[in-house]
Amino acid sequence: MKPIGKDKENDLIKVKAVSIEELLSKEFPPRENILNPWLPTQGLTMIHGGRGVGKTHVGAGIAVAVTSGDRFLRWESKKARGVLYIDGEMPAVVLQERLSSIINSADKEPTAPLMIINPDLQNHAMPNLATLRGQEAIEPHLDGINLVIVDNISTLCRGGKESDGDDWQPIQEWALRLRIRGISILFIHHSGKSGSQRGTSRREDVLDTVIKLKHSGDYNPDEGAKFEVHFEKSRGIYGDDVKAFEAKLVSTPDGKQIWTMKDMEESLTQKVADLLNEGVEQKDIAELLGVYKGTVSKCKTKAKREGLLN
Repeated sequence: MKPIGKDKENDLIKVKAVSIEELLSKEFPPRENILNPWLPTQGLTMIHGGRGVGKTHVGAGIAVAVTSGDRFLRWESKKARGVLYIDGEMPAVVLQERLSSIINSADKEPTAPLMIINPDLQNHAMPNLATLRGQEAIEPHLDGINLVIVDNISTLCRGGKESDGDDWQPIQEWALRLRIRGISILFIHHSGKSGSQRGTSRREDVLDTVIKLKHSGDYNPDEGAKFEVHFEKSRGIYGDDVKAFEAKLVSTPDGKQIWTMKDMEESLTQKVADLLNEGVEQKDIAELLGVYKGTVSKCKTKAKREGLLN
């Protein structure tokens, strides 16, 4: 199916309207989750984080889990579905090593299509998804695809200013056209200095879910892939499903890599207890961990109740 091009200014646009009776009697396919609980069919979503925080680790992990009908972090794919992974910057050999490690460490192997577009595999520049020409270049690769992962916005949606909402319009229109066809999109993006996704907030207007990855205040690069997962926008999900947690990639004795996870509250309480046991002052702990002094006080009370303090 060829995507709809830009409407010429003088073209007549036909819009269909239905009565409330027609709408309520119409049968639509049920909206399922590609990845429980936050990535639905026909979903538009985003994950953002700072440089080196682990965004591609997460994007690749999601791609393998969705095509395998497997789990990743605290999320589950109950049915294998096709994924197109558009990588805009990683050397192909590094992406190959990463995907190979994920598949070898997983419980299941991909059974649905997992298609890769990468700069090293091209004879020309990567398509610019901010243009109709770039969007049409992706079109032949969408057969059997349920999820498109765009990694990342900065390298694949070029042109204009990130802070200008109008410059985001062509990408948003492309995403909405894919949604009409039943294809979901996961945009991977950088965080700005404020901690929110970098650039115009209009990107978030049509998104179902926005997830932020960040290092904790006491993160050390020696710890490798370790980050906090925070839901900043979650349409239709709440409670434990959107609870912040900490994830860490560790190697097992047999050479596999697995993710360990802790609730943020549990992780923070342990960190506060460890620092208090080392003799660090509460005010210094707040600054070190990037939290409020009141939060440190609550964690101290909980740590004392649980017998974590010397």
